[in-house]
Amino acid sequence: MARVTKQAQTMIEQAIYLPMVLKILKRDLQIIETSELKLKRPYQDLIKDVFKKVERDLVAVLTYLQHEEITVNEVKRDETFTMYRFTYKGQEERHNYFNPRLKKQTENLLTYYFFQKNPYSVSPSADSSPAQ
Repeated sequence: MARVTKQAQTMIEQAIYLPMVLKILKRDLQIIETSELKLKRPYQDLIKDVFKKVERDLVAVLTYLQHEEITVNEVKRDETFTMYRFTYKGQEERHNYFNPRLKKQTENLLTYYFFQKNPYSVSPSADSSPAQ
């Protein structure tokens, strides 16, 4: 694969994590809507606000990837790893991501969006390895 810049690598990872964050927020919103909470609206409003921020960031990431001719696709998933295919300017590479690490990084991003704390206490790219 052609040399991917650090910024492109960050954007590739955001293209993996941000859809996961949106999925979690959507599911949490559904849980709150059907819950027996007395005051649902503050929680719903908070989640909807965060959802909009994540969507906005995802649009920026996807725009960047399109401009740089980068595609990111999930290829397969098992109990331990999820494989993603990256295409960069016509060249393809596959990486396995450790599922517990994907979960942790998604949790870090949720923390960031809710509390504006650093989303990466650990380097985000340390969890990927080239596929064999």
